[in-house]
Amino acid sequence: MELGYSALLHQLQESGRFRKLRPLAGREGCRLRLAESEALLNLSSNDYLGLAGNKELLEAFYNGMNRQNMVDGYRLGSTSSRLLSGDCEQMHLLEEELSQAYGHEAALFFNSGYHANIGILPALLDKRDLILSDKLNHASIHDGIRLSRASHKRYRHGDYAHLEALLQQYRDHYKRVVIVTESVFSMDGDVADLPELVRIKQSYDCLLYLDEAHAIGVWGETGLGKAQEFGVLDNIDLLVAPFGKACASMGAVVLSNSEIRDYLINTSRSLIFTTALPPVIVSWNLYVFRLIQRMQKEREHLQTLSSRLRDSLADHGLQTAGTTNIVPVVIGDDRSTVAAANSLQENGYLIFPVRPPTVPEGTSRFRLSLTADMECADLAPLASEIARAVAGTEPAGDS
Repeated sequence: MELGYSALLHQLQESGRFRKLRPLAGREGCRLRLAESEALLNLSSNDYLGLAGNKELLEAFYNGMNRQNMVDGYRLGSTSSRLLSGDCEQMHLLEEELSQAYGHEAALFFNSGYHANIGILPALLDKRDLILSDKLNHASIHDGIRLSRASHKRYRHGDYAHLEALLQQYRDHYKRVVIVTESVFSMDGDVADLPELVRIKQSYDCLLYLDEAHAIGVWGETGLGKAQEFGVLDNIDLLVAPFGKACASMGAVVLSNSEIRDYLINTSRSLIFTTALPPVIVSWNLYVFRLIQRMQKEREHLQTLSSRLRDSLADHGLQTAGTTNIVPVVIGDDRSTVAAANSLQENGYLIFPVRPPTVPEGTSRFRLSLTADMECADLAPLASEIARAVAGTEPAGDS
């Protein structure tokens, strides 16, 4: 049987959009090695606080197991879903500490941010409801919306006048309306206006669903995210806090109230029909969550790095945007972006090309992701190196 994928793969190769997996050969703090390469400065990681490559931190975590004889909390397998035999005490302790820290009545742990976003909206909403989603929300949110029976519309990115116009037109036609947004957007590094979204949701009697994937650990006085920084934690109805970025782990907690928590336990398919994460990961999440609340010095250092790099990129005539530690460099052409990324990898920088459909057509780019274990000296030559690589590329070749 001819499957017909060869021609499609060839088209991807010809357009400069063919992707492949590249195994890592080792990690050394903010540097890592691809197979047969020297250590490269890692500008493609979501390890924003530098915890994943911190060997001393890992040793302290496992030493805690030995000292306290908490072997059960470090088991490598859960063997079942939470509703069967996969639940553990560490999971409930983590949920309790998160709900207390965030000031929400209840928390519920999912296996990943993706599991949360594809499981929450379909469980809570039906055909009587409406979802209004920022156009640049993550793919997992869009997938969750597709799985839901609710009607949905997308408002232009960060355009709250457009959002309000949609509410004026449609609010009265639906029982429940949920506004869905990220706080920090992962490709542009820009930030949602959460106080304005709170005002809109209150004016039109809506729920506000906030994904803090790229903000938890990095923003807020104790690292709880942009909602904490803006002082609107009490006004977020469903707050998703994933552990896969700055927390150097996996899993995600949704913070809400007890009614929603109980309903999700009984109806959310991505929670019910998946094996729970191993207790060792949950114990690590708890360990890291306690740690990040004390990492204000690292958060301030990360902001300094980000501000200096943006200024340097602008000085070299490069197009950038945003205000966070996610620093885009927009190049435009797919093949030129691939060629420039290859050149930078040869010169010691782990930078990958980001191309459609991840970003809109004509906006292929580098997504420079800064981490708190970097120093200013690591980044000092970066803007000039990028400018050189971009100027020297022609639309040819692929990675």
